[in-house]
Amino acid sequence: MVLTDGNQRYETVVKRGHTPGATRAEAAGLRWLAEADAVRIPRVHGADDTWLVLDRVAEATPSHAEEFGRDLARLHAAGAPAFGAPPPGGLPDAWIGTAPMRNTPSDSWPEWYAEHRILPYVRMASDLLDPAVFERACARIPSIAGPPEPPARLHGDLWNGNVLWDSDGAVLIDPAAHGGHRETDLAMLHLFGCPQLERIVAAYDEVAPLADGYRERIALHQLFPLLVHTVLFGRSYAGQATAAARSLG
Repeated sequence: MVLTDGNQRYETVVKRGHTPGATRAEAAGLRWLAEADAVRIPRVHGADDTWLVLDRVAEATPSHAEEFGRDLARLHAAGAPAFGAPPPGGLPDAWIGTAPMRNTPSDSWPEWYAEHRILPYVRMASDLLDPAVFERACARIPSIAGPPEPPARLHGDLWNGNVLWDSDGAVLIDPAAHGGHRETDLAMLHLFGCPQLERIVAAYDEVAPLADGYRERIALHQLFPLLVHTVLFGRSYAGQATAAARSLG
């Protein structure tokens, strides 16, 4: 679809939401991320309860990895009012993919992460998981979370498929944006792979140095996406989620 605005022409994508309100939530997230003026985000041309109209990304070979790493650091540094804070105009009851995601603000990342990013999905997939394994993991979070970090402005669903590349570098799509811990976005890139990941992380670390022990905490931050995938796709991810929980000690 092509839109015109005076002499400007825009190639766009029209996306239908999976449930009423999902497109408005996604549009709010895209606008909030774009406000940081960091990583490139498709322009939102319009949204209602069913449809979302965005700039089309003309995909190309992944390039400019270091620039993406630096821009991602700047996006996170733009911050959020609290852990779990939704984007302005976003919804407390939002989604990650087609799974529900509750945005409940908190000042404490360990407690918030356990209560709103781990245990709800364990309950949703209780037929596939042993809740006791995850309750023990949650009890360990305060002692293994690393030094306190301010709430970061997260993309929230930063797997490789949501990082598109055009001739100028990375463009982020399909966010589940909220305030969270910056290592969660990075852990998701590690979990599902991303071209030139080590170069991205190295450039990120130059702009916003990661706390000591970052790599040892990757499994902790991967619990969230693994549990979401268990809810959405079933048993094949349940084993990975359980292994990640058990690795926390």
